[in-house]
Amino acid sequence: MKTLTIFTPAYNRAHTIGRTYESLLRQTCKDFEWLVVDDGSTDNTEALVKGWTEEGLIPIKYIRQENQGMHGAHNTAYRNITTELNTCIDSDDFMPDNGVELIVNFWHEHGSDKYAGIIGLDQTEDGKIIGAAFPDEMKATTLMDYYAKGGSGDKKLVYRTDVIKNYPEYPLFEGERYVGLAYKYMLIDKDYKMLVLNEPLVTVEYQLDGSSYNMYRQYWRNPKGFSFFRKTEMICAPTLKRRFVSCVHYVASSIIAKNKSFLKESPKKALTILALPFGLIWYSRIRSKVRSNSKMEFRN
Repeated sequence: MKTLTIFTPAYNRAHTIGRTYESLLRQTCKDFEWLVVDDGSTDNTEALVKGWTEEGLIPIKYIRQENQGMHGAHNTAYRNITTELNTCIDSDDFMPDNGVELIVNFWHEHGSDKYAGIIGLDQTEDGKIIGAAFPDEMKATTLMDYYAKGGSGDKKLVYRTDVIKNYPEYPLFEGERYVGLAYKYMLIDKDYKMLVLNEPLVTVEYQLDGSSYNMYRQYWRNPKGFSFFRKTEMICAPTLKRRFVSCVHYVASSIIAKNKSFLKESPKKALTILALPFGLIWYSRIRSKVRSNSKMEFRN
């Protein structure tokens, strides 16, 4: 059995996923398999992946499902992964040629049941690290503690499969397609640290139609998912400031969702009451941004 599963959620990414595949062909270490979860694509993603599977150059497993959103694709991936480790490489990203080698060798040398996995770096195509590299003295951390202590930028997470399967799946809300992936990561952070690998494990390119560029629209279209995420963050966030910010977002999402019971449902009721005016301001900003963007799209 291979050590690592690289899984790729794909939704209408036929124009970019080929780059992901080509990077996997170039890996200096072949101790991996590729799992593609096609989240209801309407382009030729399926034909591409099936063609690559027939080539037989790397082991590929393809699963197609009705569109559920990124978190739903992660649920499906975790149910079907059997290797010791797993990591997500998005369909618009790719791995450096030594990415698998770095992960597998580092885990074989330092990994144990004490750790949930590995946290590494993201980089841009020109080799620039996203955010900041880890301090040299940092050997292990949780994701929440890293950011609470001033860390910045997206980071690449490699989890033990038995660990990530031991936590609840992302919930699916009817008519919505988004729950923050950090929901599971926050729960894992309460029990485990991650080994720090101060090397880039993925090269990223943020797409104009990706979630990073459409966050206000995501807020508006998925208020139940965001409310659920914020309730978890209220409990798990390591600082009072972060918990308060979570309450502000929770209030705004609850207004969008027209949830009149949001205060009763909040795990931090007093803090949520304090956040009410700020949540109303944030709701107004989201609504304004969504309307402004809609007008711009109409004009174009």
